[in-house]
Amino acid sequence: MADWDQVEGKTKEGVGKATGDEGLEGEGKVQGAWGDTKEGAKEKAGDAVDKVRGDD
Repeated sequence: MADWDQVEGKTKEGVGKATGDEGLEGEGKVQGAWGDTKEGAKEKAGDAVDKVRGDD
């Protein structure tokens, strides 16, 4: 499931690209990357919990 920052970042990136607004495009890329980072951290945390519980 996509993180809100991933979705909003992609939207900003697309709008920035379409309108030629390099600042907005860059902001979208950063926000999307932040969302990717959060999503990855959630997955790793979930995997660690599963391993501790013996659910792997």
